Amino acid sequence: MIGRYARPTMQKLWSDDNRYQRWLEIEQLAVEAWEALGAIPDGVAHRLAAASVNAERVDAYELQYHHDVLAFLSAVSETVAPQDAKYLHFGMTSSDVVDTALATLLHEALGIVLAGIDALRGTLRELAWAHRYTAIMGRTHGMHAEPTSFGLKLALWWLALGRDQERLGRARAAVGVVKLSGAVGNYANIPPFVESYVAKKLGLEPAPLATQVLPRDRHAEVLTALAILASGLDAMATEIRHLQRTEVGELEEPFAAGQRGSSAMPHKRNPVKCEQISGLARVLRGYVVPGLEDIVLWHERDISHSSVERVILPDATILADYLLQAMNTVVSGLTVRGDRMQENIQATGGLVFSQKVLLALVEAGMTREAAYKVVQGHAMDFLSRGSPSFSARLSRDPEVTALIDAERLAQLFRVEPYLTHVDEMFRRIGIEDGTAKP
Repeated sequence: MIGRYARPTMQKLWSDDNRYQRWLEIEQLAVEAWEALGAIPDGVAHRLAAASVNAERVDAYELQYHHDVLAFLSAVSETVAPQDAKYLHFGMTSSDVVDTALATLLHEALGIVLAGIDALRGTLRELAWAHRYTAIMGRTHGMHAEPTSFGLKLALWWLALGRDQERLGRARAAVGVVKLSGAVGNYANIPPFVESYVAKKLGLEPAPLATQVLPRDRHAEVLTALAILASGLDAMATEIRHLQRTEVGELEEPFAAGQRGSSAMPHKRNPVKCEQISGLARVLRGYVVPGLEDIVLWHERDISHSSVERVILPDATILADYLLQAMNTVVSGLTVRGDRMQENIQATGGLVFSQKVLLALVEAGMTREAAYKVVQGHAMDFLSRGSPSFSARLSRDPEVTALIDAERLAQLFRVEPYLTHVDEMFRRIGIEDGTAKP
């Protein structure tokens, strides 16, 4: 991933230096296991603990070998005595090292992503709580529907991110397994003890069964979970973008001091961060299909997945981390215009309260079909003619006033009833006031 969309912690995690260091750690742990079995001389593991690896040396050898693991082993062997170096990679195949290291890197990377989700959920929870009674126009098909709570909109995002946490937690567990079972996965040249020993030292579990490689449905699950997360963040960004449009003006993403919105139009304050989130979510979603195709390998293993994963697995986790941080920046600095929300609720002259009027007429004795015809007739007439307002039209209709008095009719055009059950809904999903926690 280009540096523009990568945070330093993730960049360092997926660097060549760190990857080779992880390979070396696995090789050293395997030697410890062999020594514990008494299969190699005592003291080898202690001496190999001083081994080191240099990425430039690995690159130099790879130019000759065209094989990165062999290049790595040659580079490491330069740093230790030959009589000890011969026990590196003892009984192992390349994928034992590569897949196990990849599992540890993904496990760590997903831990960072999960922490980012937790941070964003915390920001959303506080904002949702603060705006649980802030009325906003609910929209269906992009059209005004009925008023709702802005806090509920935020709570919905908070809840979705909770499901993302669950999905990623499962995917993290699925991919976080150790594979040290040899060339076709049957432990012909390396006993299961070595795998179990290394797994315990790494804090992971041994894979129950593998070929030369771990089955790639594990990695596809990670990519799918990350893509769903990205789509959720895209949904949030898209909603904010819609509500920031000039004609709506209810929200605005942060606009920093000195920031400029357009090279040509000095007045512009564009939702660029949300647009960036939407754009990068498309990139992340694009990794799902290659991940699914990597599941299909020839017999006990081919190498068609390898080049793909070098790109998509680091990039997917790096992007997910970046997108979470970007959205947290947007949400924590979001400008919420409650006054504009009220203006938009009233912008259609009370049309958005039509269902309240419909139900009141039915409760008062009118049939639903007749009530619907009366209410829709006034609504359509107002939309085509304008004034008088929808509520004024109803107050002059003898069919309506015969069943609903003026005071009751006025009550039907209040926003407060649409917020009646907000507290109950917040309790049901488990959102609490963050300031009330010890």
